[in-house]
Amino acid sequence: MRIGLAADNGNWHKGRLRGAFESLGIEPVLFSLDDVAIVTGGGEPLRVPGFDDGRLPDGVLLRTIAGGTFEATTMRLGVLHALVSAGVTVWNSPTAIERSVDKAATSLAIARAGLPTPDTFVFSKREAAGALIEREARPGRPIVLKPLFGSQGEGLMLIERPEDLPSEEAVNRVYYLQRYVARRDGLWRDYRVFVCEGRAIAGMIREGDGWITNVHLGGRPFAWELPAKAAELAEAAAAAIGVDYTGVDLVEDGEGGFLVLEVNSMPAWSGLQKVTEVDIAGSVVRGFLNALHAARPPRLVAAQE
Repeated sequence: MRIGLAADNGNWHKGRLRGAFESLGIEPVLFSLDDVAIVTGGGEPLRVPGFDDGRLPDGVLLRTIAGGTFEATTMRLGVLHALVSAGVTVWNSPTAIERSVDKAATSLAIARAGLPTPDTFVFSKREAAGALIEREARPGRPIVLKPLFGSQGEGLMLIERPEDLPSEEAVNRVYYLQRYVARRDGLWRDYRVFVCEGRAIAGMIREGDGWITNVHLGGRPFAWELPAKAAELAEAAAAAIGVDYTGVDLVEDGEGGFLVLEVNSMPAWSGLQKVTEVDIAGSVVRGFLNALHAARPPRLVAAQE
């Protein structure tokens, strides 16, 4: 099989995924979406590095998309859409990535699926966002402001007063606001559930010295025996977004249940791997290969085996 592993950064994760492929006798071609070109005038116009015979890969496992300008990101997503339209199996799909990277689209899909999530408000105007803060927030009861595009806890703010809101230019004219859910015991704690092929396969507790608990920013991972409620909610959230593998972030609702915070289509799992015996990279690679085999015509599979 002709397999591409698209990873623009993150050597640890890239190495784990490559090792999982190699353990199954597959040598993936590593490439960056930055290096994919479109050249018309003869043959397949999509040129993927490492596949120089004019044929596209059978499948591409996507680990990361590098940050960049709106134009660069649009082109990279366009490349993924072009691969899918050509019959290439892509994990995660570009449609799922678009839904999860855009937090407003995630919240919309989660709400339409009827899943529990903190109250969320998205505005383009500072005036509208300020009116919401005036009505809903107060000292000790803040609203969380998050970048529409962003991950690993970067750029989060707690807003208690309308005057605390940044300018429209500072938030790229999108105020993504979510009700802050505080724990009754005062702990800074939330949860990450890793879902692959529709099943919750591992989870962890994350605790921090402040309200942002991401491991990337100093949060501490702890082993967690997944409650059925958390597993089922994470699986439903993954299905609502359409992700093949994902890290779903949850918080407790104070009544014995959980709320969905985020659904990540390019999840990191180095912290999770420290506290679980589940081989996360191996699970992702096996799930991807299962999808690839399911998508290929039986005649072709039989001929190549």
